[in-house]
Amino acid sequence: MLKRSLADPVAMWHVRQEIALSILLVVDFGGWFRQDSKSFNGTSLPERIEHTQVSVIKDVIVPYTHLLPRLDLSQNKRRHSLLYFKGAKHRHRGGLIREKLWDLLVDEHGIVMEEGFPNATGREQSIRGMRNSEFCLHPAGDTPTSCRLFDAVQSLCIPVIVSDNIELPFEGMIDYSEFSVFVSVSDALRPKWLANHLRNFSERDKETFRSRMAKGQSVFVYDNGKANGIGPIQHDGAVNHIWKKVQQKVPMVKEAVFRERRKPAGTSVPLRCQCI
Repeated sequence: MLKRSLADPVAMWHVRQEIALSILLVVDFGGWFRQDSKSFNGTSLPERIEHTQVSVIKDVIVPYTHLLPRLDLSQNKRRHSLLYFKGAKHRHRGGLIREKLWDLLVDEHGIVMEEGFPNATGREQSIRGMRNSEFCLHPAGDTPTSCRLFDAVQSLCIPVIVSDNIELPFEGMIDYSEFSVFVSVSDALRPKWLANHLRNFSERDKETFRSRMAKGQSVFVYDNGKANGIGPIQHDGAVNHIWKKVQQKVPMVKEAVFRERRKPAGTSVPLRCQCI
């Protein structure tokens, strides 16, 4: 069975039929549009790939590569900020909530909202910001997830995931609720609610979150720590977890195929996934 890595589904639009039956490795399901809304001229809706072509039944969600270095639990120091966010204020589609959150939080005491990216010029700033904050905000951007979530994990900054519907890597193997705070969009947009909610977590709660997070940091790491990447993969790293998820998907794909084959002629039953 063919497997292909699909970091940006838009870039694969022209070969979508050829890869439709593959087990796709995707960072999330949020970017499956033919046109990006930034170039959308407003005359018609952007065309979205059928939901059956990307499916939790057959496809594997993989983590973004983190950009910030790992902080070991033994290196953790006292944190002085309540909540930290660094990124672009203005996004599109599902990321419109980010601008609303920014306006609500930017003047809150203990909350740091910075515009920019953890690239060559902003990397050190991002490291300081995440390591100095108890919580790191993770709202949707152009797609539901980003490397920011995995940078937060490597920085032991408790992720605050603002989403009503998000798919995350390796669920079923990892319980994100053990080290993350999940917040609905409606609650997050209530004035003062998010800051007050986060302040209600005790020091013991936060220590527990970080301790659990530290145990799972390696799950999101692709690098095997060897020079030039040559050598065996980490047993508890991202690559091994991807293959385990692929192994789990195979019987689910077979089940979907068998269900599709046994449908009587002329019946109209929704396709569960594009597996056949």
